[in-house]
Amino acid sequence: MKIVGLTGGIGSGKSTMLKWFKKQGVPCFESDKVGRKMLNYNLKEQVIKRFGTEIYDIKGCLNRKKLSEIVFNNPNSLADLNAIVHPAVDSAFKDFKIKNQDATFIINEVAILFEYGGYKECDIIILVTASKELRLKRVMQRDNSNRETVISRMKNQWTDKIKIELSDYVIVNESIKDSLSHLKIVYNELI
Repeated sequence: MKIVGLTGGIGSGKSTMLKWFKKQGVPCFESDKVGRKMLNYNLKEQVIKRFGTEIYDIKGCLNRKKLSEIVFNNPNSLADLNAIVHPAVDSAFKDFKIKNQDATFIINEVAILFEYGGYKECDIIILVTASKELRLKRVMQRDNSNRETVISRMKNQWTDKIKIELSDYVIVNESIKDSLSHLKIVYNELI
């Protein structure tokens, strides 16, 4: 079984590519989704200890906007959050890998695959890219956020130029139709 890392900067469209792989029946691990779930359950005590009780609302749910404001404006806080989340998500991925060991390949979708070193555990890496302006537009619409907030998040990710050098496949996602056509070629090569 091969481990295929699927990554891309915020707003690149990696989630769209992931949905396509799921439709093909490929086992897909969504690191961000798993991490968000863990922040509301398994990791809650650690997050409160580091960031305080006000990071959760009255119902006990993580206030992601408040946490984002803290970590994307303070590199030390971001490093602390990553030190809490990544080991737990890595452990969950190992369980996922064991459960799907009979598959030809599995997808590990991680937004910051390169930044935290997870790419070293992958056999193949697919990078999804898009122009900065298109990514900004997508994220502002999706998250109902402003340009400055999105740019502050982008600054915490490596540039596409660096990521391209470390990737096996690059999907330029300016048009969904063209991107999915390219993804089908990659998929056929993988199987």
